[in-house]
Amino acid sequence: MELQDKLLSSYVAFENKVDINSDVHEIRSEAFKNFEALGFPTKKLEAWKYTSLKSVLKQDYSLFPNKDVAVELADVKQYFIHEIDSYKVVFIDGKYSSFLSQTTHDQYDVCLMSSALSSPKYKETIDKYFNKIAKQDNLTSLNTAFATEGAYINIPKNTVVKKPIQIINFTTGSETATMVQPRNLVVVGENAQVQIIERHQSLNSNPVLSNIVTEVFADKASNVDIYKIQNDEETASLVDNSYIEQKSNSVVSVHTFSFGGNITRNNLNFYQKGEHIDSILKGVTIIEGKQHVDHHTLVHHIEPNCESHQDYKGIYDERSTAVFNGKVIVEKEAQKTNAYQQNNNVLLSDKATINAKPQLEIFADDVKCSHGCTIGQLDDDALFYMQQRGIPEKQGKGLLMFAFANTVLESVKIPEVKQRITKLIANKLGVNIGFDL
Repeated sequence: MELQDKLLSSYVAFENKVDINSDVHEIRSEAFKNFEALGFPTKKLEAWKYTSLKSVLKQDYSLFPNKDVAVELADVKQYFIHEIDSYKVVFIDGKYSSFLSQTTHDQYDVCLMSSALSSPKYKETIDKYFNKIAKQDNLTSLNTAFATEGAYINIPKNTVVKKPIQIINFTTGSETATMVQPRNLVVVGENAQVQIIERHQSLNSNPVLSNIVTEVFADKASNVDIYKIQNDEETASLVDNSYIEQKSNSVVSVHTFSFGGNITRNNLNFYQKGEHIDSILKGVTIIEGKQHVDHHTLVHHIEPNCESHQDYKGIYDERSTAVFNGKVIVEKEAQKTNAYQQNNNVLLSDKATINAKPQLEIFADDVKCSHGCTIGQLDDDALFYMQQRGIPEKQGKGLLMFAFANTVLESVKIPEVKQRITKLIANKLGVNIGFDL
């Protein structure tokens, strides 16, 4: 049975098992009808022109893994940023792991989406925020129809979360192939601050498809800092749909580090609804083999006096392929907008491919908007200069590529995350950097 047919036939039984309020039931039903009409995206759609899910969808995925697999901390500690004290919301094959997690309801909520969807205590927040900015496209609708679990984070006004929050989804490979659909909701009140680290990790080489949706609401003068670490097995595919709404004077930054996986698609959407907003989108991609990473970004400037900064670096080897499609929309009312977009890529192999499409749609006349895209190879002169001074060719190439990606690392605010990403980049490049940042 094809995956789409399997999903359609499973929905009624799934819905009957879920204890949710009627309002959410209506949202899920509409989303299911939308997915039923649209199906999975194909290359016939402009937004998916360079990314095909055909090979991924051929797997016979288990939609609701029933086996409870014990996972010991020692087996997965390496995937946490364990050098820091943090809250942890951990899922194993889509199910919450209380043993590996550390949640809280003291001053703020760091807990489970399933609780928020079913408990009257959270009904007001769910009614106000759940599925309010998520697009009604193919895969987002699919997630909405089937979502039962994920992270629920609600930070009240004037509150600074004392330590970062790690959201980690493990898949154990207990099934031949597994599909999971986490749903996260993050609500950050006025003048509040939070840092979030997100990771999806397979624990063996069985195929995995993760279809995740995250909605983030940043109220006035709030500060939200998000880090996505994508360094999975080559049999794991990820579609990450993030939707972020900002109010006046808020700052939201998202750093995406894509180092591994089969097919990775990042859909990152910012909606600026207020003045003096700053949206920061940065990423580093380093892939090889036949890996594929697709970054689709959108920043929608709706009101005046706002900024957005995009900086994506990519290093591609062997037969790897990548896509960068960055769109900036500046409405007529959004005067005094400052929008910057940069995408730089290095191809280490003649068979590696990058498809880049920066887009600016500007309807205002008093703005500063720029975009740039470069595709090239390492500087032979710089490499020769380093060799002349006793640096081996391999180490020289690694240092050049590290320097190339370093503009993104400079803005990482958590030192332990910066150190971990530095080591991951060094490992991917096969060099010993010899220093920490």
